[in-house]
This record gives sequence, C-alpha cells and structure tokens, in this order.
Amino acid sequence: MAELGLNDHHQNEIINYMRFARSKRGLRLKTVDSCFQDIKESRLVDETFTMDEVSEVLNELQAVVHSELESELINTSCTNVLLLRQLFSQAEKWYLKLQTDISELENRELLEQVAEFEKAEFASTNKKSNSENMKPRLVPLNEGGAELLNKEIIRLQEENEKLKARLKTIEFQATSALDEKSKLDRALRDLQIAQGDQKEIIRSKDISDLENTVAALKNEFQKTLNDNTENQKTLEENLMSTKHDLLKVQEQLSVAEKELEKKFQQTAAYRSLRDILTKKNEQIKDLRKRLAKYETED
Repeated sequence: MAELGLNDHHQNEIINYMRFARSKRGLRLKTVDSCFQDIKESRLVDETFTMDEVSEVLNELQAVVHSELESELINTSCTNVLLLRQLFSQAEKWYLKLQTDISELENRELLEQVAEFEKAEFASTNKKSNSENMKPRLVPLNEGGAELLNKEIIRLQEENEKLKARLKTIEFQATSALDEKSKLDRALRDLQIAQGDQKEIIRSKDISDLENTVAALKNEFQKTLNDNTENQKTLEENLMSTKHDLLKVQEQLSVAEKELEKKFQQTAAYRSLRDILTKKNEQIKDLRKRLAKYETED
C-alpha cells in the first residue's frame, strides 16, 4: 500500500487491528462519557454548591475517570504484547530473531502518516469488508529469500549431525586400536618372560633353534605393532580433519543465521510491526491530551 509501504496482505492485517482498536476506543470513550453523566444525575441536584462540595464532586469524578483510563491503558499494553507474541512466534518457526526500534514509536512524521491512513481508511462507513480481513490468525512468512535461507540452515544442520556421527565412529575406532595395542604389548611381555624361563630350563642343543623361533616371532610382532601404530596415526589425522570440518560447518551455520536475521530486518513484517507500535503510541498520547483538556476545563 502506498501510505505505509506494505503489501495488500499486511494492509489488511493493519486494517483489522485498526478496526479492533477503534472499537475498543469507542467503548472506553462511551464509558468516560457515562461517568460524567452519572455525576451530573447523581450529584448535581442542587442549584448552589459550596467550594467543598464542588471539590468533592470533582475528586470523585477524577477517581472514576482515572480508574477507567488506567484500565484501558493496561489493557492496550497487554493487547500489544499479545500481538508481538504472535509475530515473534511466527518468526521463531523460521529461525528469525526480530528486533524493534523503540525510538521510532515517537516519530511525529510516522505517527501523522498512520493517523492520516486511519482517517482515510475509515472515512466511508459503506466500504465493503474484505473477506481476508476477517482472518483471526497471522499466516506464516513465505518469502523466497527466507525460505531458501531456512532450507540452507536445515541442510547445514543435517550435515553437522552426519559429521558428529562420523566423529563418534572415528573416536571408537581409535579407542579400539589403542586397546589392541595394549593387548599386543602385554602379549609381548608375556612372551619375553616365557623366553627367559625357557633359557634357564633348556640347556641342550635345541636352545639355538628356540631363540631363532622367538626372534622371528618378535620381528613379526614388532611389524604388527608398527602397522597398528600407523593405523592409529591415520585415525588421529582423520579425527582432526573431521573436527575442522565440523567447525567450518558451524561457522557457515552462524553466518547463515546472521544473514537471515539481517534480511528479515529489511522485510515488510519488520516495518509492519514498527508501524503498529507507532500507531498505538499516538493513540495513548491522544488520550493523555484529552484528559489534560478535561482537567483544564474543570
């Protein structure tokens, strides 16, 4: 829409909220008028009043109007919180983090722009209501850029989970290799002990053959041990490479989230939220002016 810079759907959502706010404002103004009328009918029955009596009437009227305005302001604040909750809930479904600029709520130019839009929108009482305006719930965001970024985030998360599973597998393999190495070391020590015992017992010509056999077994064992050591180094290198890949994926995920957050701040939903808050602040200021006018007249 030309006035606030939003599309048709968001225009309808704002019109719905304006209609709701106007209805609540009208009811509250009628209540305030009723307070004054009750005072006139119940207290202003004599032709003359003393200063104390006039002061008492005004104090009573002030208490009633103060209570009504306070109730309406509290209700307005809670209503705005519920509206923000709907927007934030939708944003969280798309992994978005919305931000608000409180300083814009007192931007006089924007407030006047919203007021002119409301005045123009509700100038004609015979205007036909759009069927889309009656939807009670906000629809999820469906902008192409946000959807693509969301898919990329999901893809990176899945890849992250795969890398974590691969890391666990490599860690298990490395642990198994270390356990196997420990078993081989114990077997070597046992074999060396057995070899020493055999040297003390056997004092015949077969001792030379036994030593050769032990030496061959030792060489074969050492070769196996070296192979296991090399496998362990390979597994450790794979583990380090996998950890680097995991860090890289996590960094890409962080960049994607920041890009998504930056892109959303430029979307219509962000500006719509800001304009709604600006309008409500103007309404509160208008009520304050009216109250000040009543107090001045009294």
